[in-house]
Amino acid sequence: MRFARSLHVFLALAACPALAQQVELRLDPAQTRVEFSLGATLHAVHGTFKLKHGTIQIDAGSRKATGEFVIDATSGESGNGDRDRRMHKNVLESGKYPEITLKLDRFDGKVNLQGESDVTLHGQFSIHGGQHEVKLPAKVRIDGQQLEADTQFPVPYQEWGMKNPNAFILRVDDSVRIQIHAVGRIAPVQ
Repeated sequence: MRFARSLHVFLALAACPALAQQVELRLDPAQTRVEFSLGATLHAVHGTFKLKHGTIQIDAGSRKATGEFVIDATSGESGNGDRDRRMHKNVLESGKYPEITLKLDRFDGKVNLQGESDVTLHGQFSIHGGQHEVKLPAKVRIDGQQLEADTQFPVPYQEWGMKNPNAFILRVDDSVRIQIHAVGRIAPVQ
């Protein structure tokens, strides 16, 4: 939710040249949710990760952004201890790659200063030691200084260098769906 709110504030300020040219979005890890789902034979697997921190500075005039969202890869859990141990050891290798990051560099679209807006975020998604360019459709909601943003996107884990967790009769989809609900506050750059 922090990510979303910060993203909303970012977008709102970037859309209004009358506002300060640079603002900072601070995500709230306690309110931000990072969820994943993976289709598999018999059932889908659902789980969560925790946001460590996230701060983005934006330039309203150029629609550029700096900063990042940092997710704790070691916090991933699906509610099944054995499956989670395999995920961390064999797929994510979270002992070796303990963070997942999203670095934004720009966005497309117009952000309303109040209410909802639809935008596309551009940046680099880093996971398992690799960086991948992403375009993320996002819905942003702004209420005063509070921002919420929602996005979801596929991670083709095997294509991005991670092991496929298929085993014996278990078959899983080729990509994991990541859903982020970010929440944060907008502040002027000091």
